[in-house]
Amino acid sequence: MNIVLTTLNAKYIHTNLAIRYLKSYAMPEYEPILTEYTIKDPVLNIVSDIYQKKPSIVGFSLYIWNIEESIKVIRVLKKTNPELVIVAGGPEVTYDFDKWLEEVPEIDFIVLGEGERTFKLLLDYHAGKISLKEVQGVAYLEDGRLKSTAPGPKLDLRELPSPFRFPEDIPHLGNRVTYIETSRGCPFSCQFCLSSIEVGVRYFNRDSVKDDIRYLMKNGAKTIKFVDRTFNISRSYAMEMFQFLIDEHMPGTVFQFEITGDIMRPEVINFLNENAPAGLFRFEIGVQSTNDLTNELVQRRQNFEKLSRTVTMVKDGGKIAQHLDLIAGLPEEDYASFRDTFNDVFAMRPEELQLGFLKLLRGTGLRIQAEQFGYTYIDEAPYEILSNNVLTFDDILRIKQTEDVLEKYWNDNRMPRTVEYLVSEVFETPFDFFQQFGTFWETKGWSRIGHQLQDLYTRLEKFLLDYGQADMSIVTSLMKIDYLAHHTFQPRHIWWREDMEPETLAAIERSVLDDKVLLSNISTPTRLTERNIRKHTFITPVSIRPSEAYEEGSVKEEGYLVTFFCKGQNPQFHFIEKTTEKTVH
Repeated sequence: MNIVLTTLNAKYIHTNLAIRYLKSYAMPEYEPILTEYTIKDPVLNIVSDIYQKKPSIVGFSLYIWNIEESIKVIRVLKKTNPELVIVAGGPEVTYDFDKWLEEVPEIDFIVLGEGERTFKLLLDYHAGKISLKEVQGVAYLEDGRLKSTAPGPKLDLRELPSPFRFPEDIPHLGNRVTYIETSRGCPFSCQFCLSSIEVGVRYFNRDSVKDDIRYLMKNGAKTIKFVDRTFNISRSYAMEMFQFLIDEHMPGTVFQFEITGDIMRPEVINFLNENAPAGLFRFEIGVQSTNDLTNELVQRRQNFEKLSRTVTMVKDGGKIAQHLDLIAGLPEEDYASFRDTFNDVFAMRPEELQLGFLKLLRGTGLRIQAEQFGYTYIDEAPYEILSNNVLTFDDILRIKQTEDVLEKYWNDNRMPRTVEYLVSEVFETPFDFFQQFGTFWETKGWSRIGHQLQDLYTRLEKFLLDYGQADMSIVTSLMKIDYLAHHTFQPRHIWWREDMEPETLAAIERSVLDDKVLLSNISTPTRLTERNIRKHTFITPVSIRPSEAYEEGSVKEEGYLVTFFCKGQNPQFHFIEKTTEKTVH
């Protein structure tokens, strides 16, 4: 009996943990073949690859991001071999399984909920070892009638075999994300999330988890992401794991966690700030909304004051990057309220701020309550909302335009000094900058064409000239500093028109070469001389000192920016006052 376990990942770098658990649980009696694709792969290519493995049973792991493409694969695959048994599982088909069996008759069985035991029982059934009625937690059609069996007891996660010990995975560990879980379930009841449906939290064996992490690091894993819904629900457990990862991590490995910010105790953060190597950990924190009524309606308990304390302490520590999430479209959060939420969270200056849109997932409380809040939404996955009783589709579009430039200009860290100045000194609020720029971006049609780094600068400049309320001499200076900061050698192209007089340029170069203190404090690939200084430096007029670029209320001051480049190092900046020709480090 040839068995294939497969899924379509959103990107190549992703891996699917579920099919690995199914395989490890089915062994040694059965030896499923793991094969993964992406949603961008041509359907026929996927079908051809699976077909050539000559399976008698194929299991698909289905989610909102792959359900539509997976159904296409399932239908074509069934045509190539009508006797093939198709088993579907995953959060997208666990709920409304009757609908899926009716709409996609090519699916023979749907696994309901936790799948390890059920899938193995299905294999036992097809091997003639048990009857179909003995398979727990499965739905199917029999003579056109819906049949389903009750799920068995919850698995004892401490007894599950490791899903990480397959030799075929080792060559890919270094360039793909490895997902790991130390618990299942969530203690919270957020009505937009599938995790709220499962009651309680169950833990895996701690020693086994640690052994798996050692194995993964030893075999080259670089990015390990914990998929626990709330990694820090148990302070003692989180502290034990943090200590283990600090003690035994290998160079170049990064660990990512989803944490709940308002329950993170200060002593835990202080411990991490004092002991964690910089860059070892990355936190993802779901804020979603700061509107108290909205949080109450979705049964989300959140103390924003404590969450802000956590984010601020972590940021001040400088060791851990943070990714914060917002959801537009939650109940009773209108456009003005979402603007407030955005500004509340952006005030903490997270390294990344993810602006998402509510999806009414099958099985969630909000989907059941959709009519109550006037939701309209797309019928097919990912079920994203179009409007509700307080948010119009026009509002949604404006927020989407905000999301586009937020990603390009904040999350990608393209011009931090410039953006900080604009959101602090020029626009009323950070949201207003991103939203108005996003709308301008859309009206210019830039969302439909590609861009290079310098395009981001020229497009921002066009927007600000049109806006007409920014001091462009300061903005241009900050943009120059940000642009040069992205280079480790003198740029071949600049986005601005340079109009320095040759005599002025030569005079500044001489002053740099004569400044022995300056030259002793910078890094250059060789000793600077009149013959090579232009190869290793770049000089341009600016209206602000680079050292004050982040400071609120920075004083405008005319001068020249001297940028020193040394391969493999960040560029170093030096300011020369224009009025006195005095150099300033």
